[in-house]
Order: sequence, then structure tokens, then C-alpha cells
Amino acid sequence: MKITFLGHASLQIQIGNKYLIVDPFISGNPKASHVDINGLKADYILVTHAHQDHILDVEAMAKRTGAVIISNFEIVSFYQEKNIEGHPMNHGGSWEFDFGRVKYVNAIHTSSFPDGSYGGQPGGFVIEGERKNIYIAGDTALTYDMKLIPLQTKLDLAILPIGDNFTMGIDDAIIASDFIECDKILGYHFDTFGYIEINHDEAKRKFFDKDKDLMLLEIGESIEL
Repeated sequence: MKITFLGHASLQIQIGNKYLIVDPFISGNPKASHVDINGLKADYILVTHAHQDHILDVEAMAKRTGAVIISNFEIVSFYQEKNIEGHPMNHGGSWEFDFGRVKYVNAIHTSSFPDGSYGGQPGGFVIEGERKNIYIAGDTALTYDMKLIPLQTKLDLAILPIGDNFTMGIDDAIIASDFIECDKILGYHFDTFGYIEINHDEAKRKFFDKDKDLMLLEIGESIEL
């Protein structure tokens, strides 16, 4: 499993010969201007919620690649009206795809499309594929619901928002890592704009002091599990 950070909360995940894009917000992110969005492969697009900084490039990417959108019922219905294929899910539900198993889990946030219309309830994803298990939290506050995840899935990596203000900050993300019983964390949703800028050295030190590993990738950088 290969995970590439595309800036903000955007990711590309390769599982075998399948490519997943998560929350594509690339063309509107000046920090990701060097990413060739038209060169990105996508068989599926996973969308955690409907805010513009998570869906900006969904429609264009889905129409270019033919990717299937995986999200909540409301978001998938929105794109199906645009003749884009989707697989609707809701909280607590899981499905076996050709790349692995996906469970749609709780997140505490809001969700509306840029025009203000309802975007369903926000969520995160637990993905099991290639004998590796990851948790993509989406935009969320710290929540006790995270304690449910390790009851069913032993995680190899958790991808957590750390920018504060709109989501968890560093201190809450450390507690979240305890809840999910995973000490290997990839941070995201930070530095894109002023409200969510963080001190990288301080963030890494706080995780290190708790015997945890916080990875902060450069945009375009990858890790493999």
C-alpha cells in the first residue's frame, strides 16, 4: 500500500493495481501547484464530507478518469445527478470492494456543499487492503467513537487532522491515537491557510514525547506500508 500526500486533506492511495483519491482539493491549493492533477490515476474517489476544500476537484477528476465516488448517500446522490457513478454508504456500514474492505465511520464536523445545500453527515474511512489497515479520520473533533475502531481492526497507520481551529489539534490528535491504539500517525489538514498553520517541530516533539511517530509529508511525498 502506497500513500501519497497531495496537500491539505488530499491523498492518493495505491492498493495493488487500484488507485484511490481522497478528498481532492488540488487545483485550488497554491501549495499544491506542482501536482499534475491531470496525471493522477483514480479508480475510486473517497469523499469524507461536502466542504469545498474536500470536493473541489471531484467532478472533473471523476469525469476524466471514470472513477467511482465512495461517500455518504447524500454526496453520492449529488454526483449521480451529474451522471457520475457512485457507491453510497452510511455510518457503521462496510463494503468489500475490489481493492479491499471499506467501513464508513463517525466524524464530528459539519458538511455542506459550497452552495449551502446539505451534504449529509461527515465521516471517515477504515480501509483494509493488502493485509494493511489504515484509518482516514476526515475532518473531525476528538470523539469517543474512535475507541470502537480497534475493537474490530488493528491499524497499521492513522491519518489524522492536526491543524486545529476547524478540527482536532495536536494535543487531541495524540489522545485520538490512544483511542484508536495506533502510534504511527500521518498528519494532514494543516498549513493550507492561516487558521490551521502549525509548528512542525513542536508537533513532532509532542508525539515523540508520548512514544508516537508523527509524519508530516511534503506535498507529493509518499510512504509505503
